Amino acid sequence: MTAWEAILLGLVQGLTEFLPISSSAHLRIVGELIGSSDPGAAFTAITQIGTEAAVIIYYRKKIGAILVAWFRALTGRNGSGWRARTGLGPRPGSVDVRHGRAGVVADHDAAMGWYIILGSIPIVVLGLLFEDYIETTLRNLWLTVVTLAFFGLLLLLADVFGRQERELTSLTGRSALFFGFAQALALVPGVSRSGGTITAGLTMGFSRKAAADYSFLLALPAVLGSGFYQLFKTLGEPLPAGAPGWGATAIATLVAFGVGYAVIIGFLKIIGNYSYKPFVFYRFALAGVVVWLLMSGTIDAHGGVA
Repeated sequence: MTAWEAILLGLVQGLTEFLPISSSAHLRIVGELIGSSDPGAAFTAITQIGTEAAVIIYYRKKIGAILVAWFRALTGRNGSGWRARTGLGPRPGSVDVRHGRAGVVADHDAAMGWYIILGSIPIVVLGLLFEDYIETTLRNLWLTVVTLAFFGLLLLLADVFGRQERELTSLTGRSALFFGFAQALALVPGVSRSGGTITAGLTMGFSRKAAADYSFLLALPAVLGSGFYQLFKTLGEPLPAGAPGWGATAIATLVAFGVGYAVIIGFLKIIGNYSYKPFVFYRFALAGVVVWLLMSGTIDAHGGVA
């Protein structure tokens, strides 16, 4: 892979990671079209470290508040009971503004930390159990076509019929776990991590902004864990034939970081004023283009430009 190809793939990763259109599907397809073949699950996971670094910087204040509150609750600063340690119980000195009573307001930031941990369990467990399939069978482009169209339809229905009344302060353990299973579906290229979790959020009645914010925060442990796992797993081992080299992977990761940060800002502004329909129609169009490329023999479903 040349430096220019790495820059292109980094650009694709940064542009598509946070949009509900599947970054892994785009890397899979663009890699085929530029003649570099499928860049692979490892390349995808490592370049996502760049986009998640953009999330950390953008949400740094919120992430800092969650980490501080979670640690305080865990160490018993809010009380020794399990509810206080999970952020579900009262904080010392908190006041219910509706009734003026002390000690009844839950620590939402501490609870959010636990909800993110809970929501990360499905993708970690399923990712380890089905690692071989994720890196081979599930990257078949015909399957990508199906997931692009089907999950695009689910996003459309959720966006049209979802109540969009709930904010993240109403998050519960059950809804966090539902978010987590939706995120785990993104192990299949074409589903989209943000698309799956945002669809789940809209289905449960969360607002577009709340669903997107939680989608970005929830992705941090899983995506960073997957990226560093693939990084350390491949260090010191000979790269498979045709796999991107370390230089190309580093370039793509840096490009993905810069572009991803800009996309976060733009995406959150868009959903504040518009629906998710343009992304749904894009998914349908992309699925149609991939079908045409496969039927014409331009690309091969299992890897390699025809």
